[in-house]
Amino acid sequence: MTTPQTHIVFAIFPGVTHLDFTGPHQVLARLPGAKVSVASLDGQPVEADGLTFANLDVLSEIERCDVLCVPGGFGVTEAMLDDAFIAEIRRLAWGAKYVTSVCTGSLVLAAAGLLTGKKAGCHWAWRDQLALFGAIPTAERVVRDGRFITGGGVTAGVDFGLTLIAELAGETVAQMIQLAVEYDPHPPFNAGSPATAPAKVLERVQAIYDDGMDERRAAAVEAAGRLKISSPA
Repeated sequence: MTTPQTHIVFAIFPGVTHLDFTGPHQVLARLPGAKVSVASLDGQPVEADGLTFANLDVLSEIERCDVLCVPGGFGVTEAMLDDAFIAEIRRLAWGAKYVTSVCTGSLVLAAAGLLTGKKAGCHWAWRDQLALFGAIPTAERVVRDGRFITGGGVTAGVDFGLTLIAELAGETVAQMIQLAVEYDPHPPFNAGSPATAPAKVLERVQAIYDDGMDERRAAAVEAAGRLKISSPA
């Protein structure tokens, strides 16, 4: 008897942070029996932090998937307000076994009306905006609420990917893949979260993120307003 293939789809958009999806993509691509697709709204190439990803699938041409993952990035500001993109996310999510995200990708899921009343993770600088959509912001690196699995910022995507593999194929397979890619992090500095970073480092990074934050928050507020009018929870 043939084992059904697990179809995993990463839905990306202009301005995505590439490690948000290339991190989990690296480990998920090694999952036995998995088909991993990367798709944009129209299949056109997507620029991501100086890299361009081409030969992408067209979201609307993907009939269904077992796992949907939305990564984050500064382009989330526009993606949350892209009705066509949000509609495709909502459509694929309704039929998926697992609906997932990394970093600010959870804001896209929230804008699609998928996280209302759900615990969800996000990059620390934008996590509070989840509450605008009725989601419950959670600071854990990987957050599970039913069929929804959301990762924290950027590098948390690898932790997310291994967590998802354990869910799909068991902990032994996840550990084998972790070993194969030698994921044994020992960061050179203890500055990877607001709780551990030196105050002066946190202040400077926060100032960088504050540039344009008003625009991003305004987009989240507008997306949340649209949701209340036109989208089911």
